[in-house]
Amino acid sequence: MEIRQYQLTLPAAPRGFHLVTRQVVAAIPDLADVRAGLLNVFIQHTSASISINENADPDVPVDLEMAFNKIAPESWPYVHTCEGPDDMPAHIKASLLGNTLTIPVSSGQLCLGTWQGIYLCEHRDHATSRRLVLTLQGEWD
Repeated sequence: MEIRQYQLTLPAAPRGFHLVTRQVVAAIPDLADVRAGLLNVFIQHTSASISINENADPDVPVDLEMAFNKIAPESWPYVHTCEGPDDMPAHIKASLLGNTLTIPVSSGQLCLGTWQGIYLCEHRDHATSRRLVLTLQGEWD
């Protein structure tokens, strides 16, 4: 069993849910050589998150953004406001979705379902680039 680690910096994105599956796969040059393993995807931020969801219908990320804005609205009387009105709601959304994914790998491919993709969930209005740590554990050919 071997472990390899990679870094991926995603460019700044507007608030919303953005498919990043291709960028994640492209950042792992030796993924194709893995017979069986696990990929851990970790986002190093507290106001963005990472998630797996449907990648086929473009209405899904729109509806996800709408729902999360209802769950954690900017209009609540938050105490933590020093970084702007979108910051505390961003922390709540990130806590709900999480900062880590674990994805099985088989025969050099991520074992995502037919309609699944990896999303960067950007919860800030004016975000910076986002860093992912990709840790691949597996058996190589």
